[in-house]
Amino acid sequence: MIGDLFRQFKHRRRLARAISDLAARPLNQGRAHSLPGPLIVSLTSYSARFGTLALTLRGLLGQTVRPDRVILWLDEGDETRLPEDVRALDGLEIATCPNWRSYKKIVPTLLAHPSAYIVTADDDVYYPAEWLAGLVDAAASGAAVACHRAHRVALNAAGQPAPYGEWAHNIDAPERSGLIFLTGVSGVIYTPGVFHADVTRDDLFTSLAPRSDDVWLYWMHRLNGVEAQKIGGRARILEWEGSQAQSLRSENLHGTGNDQAVAALLAHYGWPG
Repeated sequence: MIGDLFRQFKHRRRLARAISDLAARPLNQGRAHSLPGPLIVSLTSYSARFGTLALTLRGLLGQTVRPDRVILWLDEGDETRLPEDVRALDGLEIATCPNWRSYKKIVPTLLAHPSAYIVTADDDVYYPAEWLAGLVDAAASGAAVACHRAHRVALNAAGQPAPYGEWAHNIDAPERSGLIFLTGVSGVIYTPGVFHADVTRDDLFTSLAPRSDDVWLYWMHRLNGVEAQKIGGRARILEWEGSQAQSLRSENLHGTGNDQAVAALLAHYGWPG
């Protein structure tokens, strides 16, 4: 009991510091990036998260490196439910697309901007001011896919993925290999042309991996012969209070979504490792 209370106290202190940091950050004032194409930060949200969405968006708009665009993708009709603190954010683009659940954070941007460097973000976490700079630096140094947080796929005796719970989670050092499995919550940069041609096929991702976009995206860049690079040390996730009432992460953490997606993708494509 005392331990739980202390952890809650520390978490709330971290939240308070994060909110104070965001309030002090200038928006859209970061330095220009040096990538040879447009840099787009892309994310999605839904009404259950709208109460804390402005906090995440301030973090994305207040980076030390300035993206060319920040696009928030919503189901049609949800744009009318956005709170004023989101609508008032300068530099934010709001667009609607089909209801592709978590895939809305990348698929519509891939379709609309195939030559862009796309950075995906989640809508319910705090992003430090240097978050984007780290991803851009990795891409500028030659990484085709780079992420702050990653797992390492464990293989069974047959050389195929072991159950998700047996993977090395949130690895604590930089690494690049075909077994590096990005986790989208802490942000990922995708350079142009990294994906297999099927990546935007909604008939496939909605049937094979409906709740596991990270698994689908891993398969799509591995089928194209691209390895992911994990940068930095062990990543910490700071979620806004109340934002996790509905979350796919809790399902996939225990393998219920990710193991099903891995099995379906193995059956359809085979193992790209």
